[in-house]
Amino acid sequence: MKNERLLLLILAIVQFTHIIDFMIIMPLGSQFMSIFNITPKQFSLIVSTYAFSAAFFGLISAMFIDRFDRKTALLFNYIGFTIGTLACSFAPDYYTLLAARCITGAFGGVLAALVLAIVGDVIPFERRGMAMGIVMTAFSVASVVGVPVGIYLAALYGWTVPFLAVGIISAIVTVVMFFTLPQMRGHLTNSMERTNPFRNILNIFLNPNQAKALLFSISLMFGHFMIIPFIAPYMQLNVGFTDFEVTYVYAVGGTLTVFLLPLAGKLADRFGHLKIFTWSSILALGSIYAITTLPVVAVWVGICVTSTYFVVSSGRNVPATTLITSVVKTENRGSFMSVRSSINELALALSSFIAGSIITENTDGSLNNFLYVGLLAMLMSVVAIFVGRMLKTVS
Repeated sequence: MKNERLLLLILAIVQFTHIIDFMIIMPLGSQFMSIFNITPKQFSLIVSTYAFSAAFFGLISAMFIDRFDRKTALLFNYIGFTIGTLACSFAPDYYTLLAARCITGAFGGVLAALVLAIVGDVIPFERRGMAMGIVMTAFSVASVVGVPVGIYLAALYGWTVPFLAVGIISAIVTVVMFFTLPQMRGHLTNSMERTNPFRNILNIFLNPNQAKALLFSISLMFGHFMIIPFIAPYMQLNVGFTDFEVTYVYAVGGTLTVFLLPLAGKLADRFGHLKIFTWSSILALGSIYAITTLPVVAVWVGICVTSTYFVVSSGRNVPATTLITSVVKTENRGSFMSVRSSINELALALSSFIAGSIITENTDGSLNNFLYVGLLAMLMSVVAIFVGRMLKTVS
């Protein structure tokens, strides 16, 4: 199609905005707990609500989203996401914020899969890899630029400002998409009879190899998101970081992942995905323990510890994702990855909620029992190593 660069830029911005919207919640944990006078468990619900909603509606949308024009589906979901994000910025209390996060998750959870589907539809195979690379850099840019800027704005003007900024940007992008993107109906011209979507989903769970891959993915999510939502609050309340210093955690860690994740992919291609995943997971065990037991230290020491975790935990996701996508044949990969995405969101929600139920507050406002959360995350990481070794590559 014409103006492919404009299309890819718009899709990258869509990814960028919804990734920031999800990620910015976690480093603002201490502010939420203070302003709304809520417990760590209640804070974890803010993260979990988004993920539960994304999991449910992502699974529902996977059954019929291919029946609509891509532009219409993208605009519909992005408008819903924008409304939800703006609602967050105007939420007057904790329960209104929960409702707004539910709305945002319902639409935001569909966006990532839809963006990748558009790239697959529009960009020819011989140029699709580079196109995917352009769109997926949105995650790294969000980590390096978006989240630190959001934290900085929240520290200066309050927690509502980052959501307001993302909402305004999203509204502008919506208008641009409406006037610049063409109709994308190529997938609707396929005359092949559509199979029963419920049967497709059932076949995934009845296939032992694919079921193991879902278990592998779940264990990875638990091994990662048990501690992620509470890293920033712990660094502030226990280690002594200020709101501004927390921005360094994400800026440095995100920058390192931008440069080192391609290296992880090259190493996996050369030495084997399972081997690199296993060694990265073993290194992640030490990083998890270090973060969850970190005492009051100098800022540079804390950043070294958190950055190490970001690198090894993200590094293991590169070969892990390759392993997961290889357990299913090409013709069934779309439905499998859609189900896997919903399962991931559900695992994310449960892991965050469980962590919030374990962590308690001390009388001085610091967090207690973070080590227990870390030990559970380490256990799930070990489970992932063993389950990963049972996966069989079929394509």
